[in-house]
Amino acid sequence: MGDTSKYKEEKQIALGILAHVDAGKTTLSESMLHKGGIVDNIGRVDKKNAFLDNYELEKERGITIFSKQAVFRIGNMRVTLLDTPGHIDFSAEMERTLQVLDYAVLVINGADGVQGHTRTLWRLLERYQIPVFLFINKMDQFKGNDEEKQEEQERLLASLQKELSTSCLDFGGEWDAAFLENLALCEEEVLEHYLESGEVEEADIVKMVAQRKVFPCYFGSALKEEGVDKFLKGVETYTAERKYGDKFAARVFKIARDAQGNRLTYLKVTGGVLKVKMLLKGENRNAEETEIWEEKVDQIRIYSGARYEMVQEAKAGTVCAVTGLEHTFAGEGLGEEGDSTIPLLEPVISYKIELPPECDAHQMLRKLRQLEEEEPQLHIVWEEQSSEIHAKLMGDVQIEILKSLIKERFGVVVDFGEGSIVYKETIAGPVEGIGHFEPLRHYAEVHLLLEPLERGSGVQFDTDCSEDLLDRNWQRLILTHLEEKEHIGVLTGSAITDIKITLIAGRAHQKHTEGGDFRQATYRAVRQGLKRARSILLEPCYEFCLEIPMENVGRAMTDLQNMGADFEQPMIEDKMAGIKGRAPVSTMRGYQKEVISYTRGFGNLVCSFGGYIECHNAEEVIAAYDYDSEHDLMNPTGSVFCAHGAGFVVPWDQVPDYMHLEERRIADTQSADGEQASDDKKRSESGQADGSWISSAEYKKRQADYWRGEKELEEIFARTYGEVKRRLPSEQEYRRVHITASEPVYRPAKPKKAEKEYLLVDGYNIIFAWEELKELSKINIDSARDRLKDILCNYQGYRKCTLILVFDAYRVKGHREEITKYHNIHVVYTKEAETADMFIEKTVHAIGRKYQVTVATSDGLEQVIIMGQGGKRLSAAGLKEEVDMAAAQMKEHLEAAKPKTKTYLGEYFPEDSGKAE
Repeated sequence: MGDTSKYKEEKQIALGILAHVDAGKTTLSESMLHKGGIVDNIGRVDKKNAFLDNYELEKERGITIFSKQAVFRIGNMRVTLLDTPGHIDFSAEMERTLQVLDYAVLVINGADGVQGHTRTLWRLLERYQIPVFLFINKMDQFKGNDEEKQEEQERLLASLQKELSTSCLDFGGEWDAAFLENLALCEEEVLEHYLESGEVEEADIVKMVAQRKVFPCYFGSALKEEGVDKFLKGVETYTAERKYGDKFAARVFKIARDAQGNRLTYLKVTGGVLKVKMLLKGENRNAEETEIWEEKVDQIRIYSGARYEMVQEAKAGTVCAVTGLEHTFAGEGLGEEGDSTIPLLEPVISYKIELPPECDAHQMLRKLRQLEEEEPQLHIVWEEQSSEIHAKLMGDVQIEILKSLIKERFGVVVDFGEGSIVYKETIAGPVEGIGHFEPLRHYAEVHLLLEPLERGSGVQFDTDCSEDLLDRNWQRLILTHLEEKEHIGVLTGSAITDIKITLIAGRAHQKHTEGGDFRQATYRAVRQGLKRARSILLEPCYEFCLEIPMENVGRAMTDLQNMGADFEQPMIEDKMAGIKGRAPVSTMRGYQKEVISYTRGFGNLVCSFGGYIECHNAEEVIAAYDYDSEHDLMNPTGSVFCAHGAGFVVPWDQVPDYMHLEERRIADTQSADGEQASDDKKRSESGQADGSWISSAEYKKRQADYWRGEKELEEIFARTYGEVKRRLPSEQEYRRVHITASEPVYRPAKPKKAEKEYLLVDGYNIIFAWEELKELSKINIDSARDRLKDILCNYQGYRKCTLILVFDAYRVKGHREEITKYHNIHVVYTKEAETADMFIEKTVHAIGRKYQVTVATSDGLEQVIIMGQGGKRLSAAGLKEEVDMAAAQMKEHLEAAKPKTKTYLGEYFPEDSGKAE
């Protein structure tokens, strides 16, 4: 919280108010606004006149659906009050608001105590590290004398300390020695000061509240405004304004539209100053490629309920709505602010949206996307195969609200089909995933370590890759690609969770790598890792509290056992039994109606989202989904490699045989009992007849010179002409290749007419690749060149082709292209600023479609380019083999041409010479 001991003359805080449904949150908000002079009379939900519940749907339902704000002043404090929905179906709206709060007020119904959703809210407040004040409401419902009320208050406080935190202390009671001692025990330094002086300083209390070491509690009745003054005085006294930086920063937490249809971006300024006409930048998350948008702020509005005030600037700490921004999204960070974390509370049921016959599904999808922008918890999903729209929702109440919103906004009456459970997937143990993407003129390889996390951790990303291996910019790009997509598992195609994905290795090429290549390699690495791992199917569960009459306990416990629930022993009180536990959502759906039925209306079931657990009927669910991960064209598991001038697909289980980087971590997954649980298939070394597949041994042999070829060539060339200057790739070479409906398959090129055959040899590449010439070049480069020319002259005499030997001379100042005849071959010295590969590419491009052209080089990238121009490739090692073979055959011909005469024993005799003897 920064320096909390010094306040400004008027401090500014963003205060959120949260509660379980029916705890009296809206009533407390009204009471606070009344005390702050915003409203003359306290509004009530049942009378439909609450100041902040200004939407018709909220008035009809009597619940808060959308988060709203109001600004009021108490003493030296300017409060932006953010009212959040209390119903569990709108938890996502509430959670987004948490990310811009300085402090929170948790309202608890004194009659009900801590309920399931209250514990969920407490966990969220802990996750976002928000300091909390507690207001225990509806204390007026307790009858009796003051002593009895005090006993009830102490009982409630003990319950809070047990259920939430031992640091929950009654700040509204008497500050006697016992209270001060309990307060001092919350912080070691404060305790030392208290033992010395017998006092606890106000500044220390402020600091402890800000650091979540103490949680002030106040008891009262919001409806009768009992205890509200003391509560507000406590908030004013024990809060401190945040300290912000000078550079502009802001966090977007909500998107909405006003009555005129203007798009509103609700944000909190977390640094610097936001001004009208200020130019803001951000990334368009809906674009296929990373797009940077720049838009001006038209208006800055400070809302209080339905009313707003327009201002010219908003300082740090201000919560406001902005017009003029069309690409922002909830959770986005602007300026120096980073994006927020993924919400913890997620929908657990998916419903098909049933449209009327005359309604066009694609048009409605666009409209619903607009609604999803305002209400991200809708999670609109387009099912491509069935052309259906599905929505992931929290529950029945949200369905009714959504139907009303669609009718009001778009004039269309829709229905929702029967909901299906939203499953998730995780892994049992660590595994390494490999992704490679190398179609023609593209290159990227990514290695990821996938590790399981504890339940509720979500998906986390990190990097542990040396910058010597992969540049930091590429690493950041890979992390961006990991975060931009919801990755799906291989069991049912459900989203993955509770996994940490770490970048451990990667490779790029300076000429043929671009961002899209790493996107493909990254996605494939995740999928390949999931295929190698032992996956686990997860299902959502409810944390429930079941209250039933004593005579129904047996029936209830039998039901819970049949539902696969884990529950505690019933607690008996006043002929009623309470059972707390956890059960799968799939088995507990609709149980509320059964409870009301068999208890004749005396029973009550309260459920809250309890996270994800291992699926109790995984095999049945997986079989029902019938998901084939290897035929999911939008999420391929294999990788793309290059050979013979074309990309070809390698199945996921064979990728380790073809990869360019060695595996660094874990090749297989260990199951929980320590047995090997690898899903790798038997790896085939044989290829298809058409040449589109090659064995791993052959491929690695072909790639042996791939990465060192250029580097070694540079070394020898630098000794002759100086440092090599890289040629920038052309626009054509940077064309993007998208693989969507099908992967690239290699098809052999049609044979050309054998009218004339050319062989182009990259001179320096061959010199450095052949050991004898390499050693000779260290003594004298001219001798190595002459020796190569002599060798190729002999070879040309045997091969009878047009042989062109090309040497780099582009660093020789003023050098013009020089072509000379050396016996029966042509020797080319390139001109200044032209490399040998440039000359070869130019030549192959000109004649490669007409004649048989072969290029001898071990530059792997040059080979790829040559293939694309219609030429053939011959590695340095391959040329050496051909030269040696030609020399051997010429020797045989010479031997065969000698006279067949009698010699000593052991030498050749004519066939019938023995007869003559």
